[in-house]
Amino acid sequence: MLILVSRITNRLHYTFDFVFRDMMGVEIELTTDKASFRDFEGPKMSYGENPLWDEPFQKAAKLLFERDICEQDLKPIDFLDIKGIFPVYGQRSLMPFDVFAATFYLVSRYEEYLPQVRDCYGRFQPSSSCLYQLGVLAKPVVDIWVLELAKRLNLEVSPRTRKYSFQATYDIDAAWAYLHKGFFRTTGSYLKDLMAGNFNEIKHRNRVLFKHEKDPFDSFDLQFQLQEEFHLKPIYFIHCGDYDTNDKSISIRKDAFKMLIKRIGDHADVGIHPSFSSYLDPVRLHEEVERLSHVLNREVTKSRQHFLRMTLPRSYQRLIELDIKDDFTMGYASQVGFRAGVATPFKFYDLENDLSTSLTIHPFAVMDGTLKDYLNYGISDSYNAITKVIDEVRKINGTFIFLTHNETLGGQKRWQGWPELYRKILEYGV
Repeated sequence: MLILVSRITNRLHYTFDFVFRDMMGVEIELTTDKASFRDFEGPKMSYGENPLWDEPFQKAAKLLFERDICEQDLKPIDFLDIKGIFPVYGQRSLMPFDVFAATFYLVSRYEEYLPQVRDCYGRFQPSSSCLYQLGVLAKPVVDIWVLELAKRLNLEVSPRTRKYSFQATYDIDAAWAYLHKGFFRTTGSYLKDLMAGNFNEIKHRNRVLFKHEKDPFDSFDLQFQLQEEFHLKPIYFIHCGDYDTNDKSISIRKDAFKMLIKRIGDHADVGIHPSFSSYLDPVRLHEEVERLSHVLNREVTKSRQHFLRMTLPRSYQRLIELDIKDDFTMGYASQVGFRAGVATPFKFYDLENDLSTSLTIHPFAVMDGTLKDYLNYGISDSYNAITKVIDEVRKINGTFIFLTHNETLGGQKRWQGWPELYRKILEYGV
């Protein structure tokens, strides 16, 4: 498809590549030459202030022709059963809002570069999101918009480009609850429980340490069993940082942990789970990536931030410096929904430097801790929430990424019933 534009910018090039090539599987060429556009006999459209002739035309907002980062006037418009932003008026526009500007605004995470109040961990809050405020956070609006655009352009979306898939992912914050903690951490835990009068916890720890009971976080056999049963291709994100207030992982110097990592690496893809303390610390982050790479004896190219803690563009810039190719952090800890409004992987656009990058972002919409710890959902409500998101992703043939933890699948204490729930999710979603 040939597309006439008044000016080709980095923002515009990135957005049209994403919408047409990545989401539709349609090859495009951008041009500013009106004469060659008029003479072109193949599929074509124009994007700008006014149509050139009688070709399909999308009226443009200013966003893709700007260079600065500033507050945008996000007037919502009703569209299908959702909303659109950047409405356009007059002319015979394909869509009543600038679908390209709206897509760029969400996928570039433009709003996360603007001043806002962050939570106690420095994270962008869903309540600050325009999608949350419009009541459409639970919808992959970008996918819905783009598929409607394809329909209005009479373009056939390639089934090879858009095909529903279920991606299981596991965050290994701490491989074991009691085992392999070392003398000082184990002794400290005993003293803490003793002072609190928590004798049941002491008995539980004793049963695990003396091999009378399995460690409650050790759900790896179950994970491998489900992987084989449902033909999953999971991705594991392993915490390799030093012990700290918000980093309770097992030391990667422990032989048992090294053996577990190697075992996981034999069954699945493995990425780094950068520690809470490595947040925006390039030296510490590099050390953690090197630790994991050394144990696996291969390059580490995937990542998901611990606590989902990131700040744009710094966090992603640090990953790119370490040759990380794929990041899976794009989601919320406190809400179910599509942070970037999309269930399709996309390249990170560095707004600060105004350029597309090599880092692919894989957005997720549901995390186990969100349902349990933030929304206080029980098993039934959690199942309904997850399957509702799966249904939304299926409608647009997107990628459903589920974030869970080995602790969750251990099924003990607050996670009772979750191994059974996870199986039901796999039966429904795979």
